[in-house]
Amino acid sequence: MLLKPDQRQKLDDTDDKLFYDYPRFVTHVDEGFIQQLTNLYGDRLQVNTRILDLMSSWVSHLPEEMEFAHVEGHGLNAEELGRNPRLNHYFVQNINDNPQLPLPDQSFDAVLNCVSVQYIQYPEAVFSEIHRILKPGGVAIISFSNRMFYQKAIQVWRDASEATRVELVKRYFTSVPGFTDPEIIVHQSTVPNFLQWLGAPGGDPFYAAIAYRIHE
Repeated sequence: MLLKPDQRQKLDDTDDKLFYDYPRFVTHVDEGFIQQLTNLYGDRLQVNTRILDLMSSWVSHLPEEMEFAHVEGHGLNAEELGRNPRLNHYFVQNINDNPQLPLPDQSFDAVLNCVSVQYIQYPEAVFSEIHRILKPGGVAIISFSNRMFYQKAIQVWRDASEATRVELVKRYFTSVPGFTDPEIIVHQSTVPNFLQWLGAPGGDPFYAAIAYRIHE
């Protein structure tokens, strides 16, 4: 197994649905992070394609000028997802209870996951599902920073350094046959830690892991 049972544990082990029962209409990273993510999406995504925004919320950070054939949203709060203007459709599902996505094989050109990978307890299963629903040549983009709901992040993520978290996400990809070697983008913060937490501009480090489903 990729993770040991204790590495999957959360400090708050109550049902995730309870934690996300009320909407949070906030952004969980700063504007610098968001702009870098939007730029990355603009570079790696193609117009008129099918996108899955996995573990989404009320905003997807997709470039405003890009039109897609379909954007599917997934998350744990229907009110947040219903407020997201980029979603054509959405569904609510706790993937820590049931990682199997109700989506057909090879039905998406891209799968996106923004600042939520730290909460996935069974990444082997979730990344297998990402691979299953991607078309050959489709891209998965996993982005994250150093922020988290600490009580809901899994132990291996809480205890890891930022560099180790990058390696962890790489292992999530490489644990599933059929992905390309993940490409890593790192823009570390030059702002002191205490100013990061005070919300200083450019304070949030930006990490992204990008892999493609190999053509079979």
